[in-house]
Amino acid sequence: MADITNHRTLGRSICIITGASKGFGRALAHNVSRWLEPGSVLLLVARSETLLQELKEELQSFTEEQQMVVHCVAVDLSTREGVNETVSMARQEAGTEIDHVLLINNAATLGDISNFASFTNIEDATSYLSLNVSSALALTAGLLQVFPCEPLLRWSVVNVSSIFALQPLPSWVLYCTAKAARKMMFKVLAEEQPHVKVLSYSPGPMDTDMQKEILRLTGVKYHLLPCQESADKLLKLLLDNDFISGVHLDFFEV
Repeated sequence: MADITNHRTLGRSICIITGASKGFGRALAHNVSRWLEPGSVLLLVARSETLLQELKEELQSFTEEQQMVVHCVAVDLSTREGVNETVSMARQEAGTEIDHVLLINNAATLGDISNFASFTNIEDATSYLSLNVSSALALTAGLLQVFPCEPLLRWSVVNVSSIFALQPLPSWVLYCTAKAARKMMFKVLAEEQPHVKVLSYSPGPMDTDMQKEILRLTGVKYHLLPCQESADKLLKLLLDNDFISGVHLDFFEV
């Protein structure tokens, strides 16, 4: 586990985690809950109501001790309704006394792994980019309106990224394109909003359902990291809070 000293916290926060029901998002929910101060709010967003409720029950011991409110938001973030419902749930907590808004844009899909010339159907690409790019933009923008930037309110945005935001991989045109677009999207946010601390974090190849799908589709097997190990590193980065806003950091470089 990363060395995290005990006197630091994430503050009295509202923390929104997308793709929270399994894998890296689930590990992050466990980690984040340990570093929130009493009175914080945790919004867990994913498609599966069942998995979200299971996660909430797992977190119950922390939430009771810290008087933390946990909301499960079971929505499809590729839709306008899904994004709006998530923002509306956050808006219900806008009157809560908080000093930190932490948004972790983790929700993502692998997409079709096929050669470039096979993507002749514009709807297929549009559908993929809707969840993997557009929803992160609309959700982040909506939350910035609910919690406007001000000097006494700390704002942090994490974009869960990939090495493939930086380097191309044959047959991965959808995935690489989405990750590269998200990286630039959040760099623009960092330039535009000096009060928002923005981090694109590449968590490395982790033991997740996505990696099982990659193995099934490609036959390529990576040395996989436990999700918790990568989550520990991200939490240390957030607690240290000394990265340059807009930077892209990789698990293997920090």
